[in-house]
Amino acid sequence: MIDLVIADDQSLIRMALRNLFKNEDDIRLVAEAEDGTAAWELIRRLRPDVALLDIRMPGIDGLELLRRIARDADLAATRVVMITTFEIDEYIFDALSSGAAGFVMKDAPPEDLLRAVRLAAAGDSLLSPDVTRKVIAAYAERGTGPGRPHPRLADLTERELEILRWVATGLPNGEIGERLFISPATVRTHVGRLLSKLAARDRAGLVAIAYRSGLDVPEV
Repeated sequence: MIDLVIADDQSLIRMALRNLFKNEDDIRLVAEAEDGTAAWELIRRLRPDVALLDIRMPGIDGLELLRRIARDADLAATRVVMITTFEIDEYIFDALSSGAAGFVMKDAPPEDLLRAVRLAAAGDSLLSPDVTRKVIAAYAERGTGPGRPHPRLADLTERELEILRWVATGLPNGEIGERLFISPATVRTHVGRLLSKLAARDRAGLVAIAYRSGLDVPEV
């Protein structure tokens, strides 16, 4: 059972999310909050498996809440999925860099939200490839593009570097495996090694590293 907390300042969005998750046998909505301050208290007390957070909220915004969760050792097992109204949001890349397991648009199909929560709980992520490319392009246009390569990229094998490029597309393990003709378990093993070698908190951190290092990311 996946314990879930949702936080959004719009009551209609919370109601829609509540109705979406209430009929799922493997997801239990344990609490909801209308602002980041209340969400922080709930998350610290309940330690959910997944927190679904709006990026823009009164009190503590979603991005700051994400950072607090990432810094709190007691919440190491809590995964965060960000939701946003805007296809291109200036905070999305910051969210990935701060440890979000992914982000989903509020107008995405319901199955995308369900999939995002399930993947996050399983240690995977859902980063829409199309949105990821647009975010990267937007940051490049603003002059905040790639910086220096990560100092430990040289420690990676050719296969690990290839997997890192594919992780940066936002695809989950199964789809990466299909493209490389390897099993999802093999992809998962390589991702685990990447997380260790590059000292990344999760897959979204790997996306940020790949982007900032200027790696060529495959088109999907």
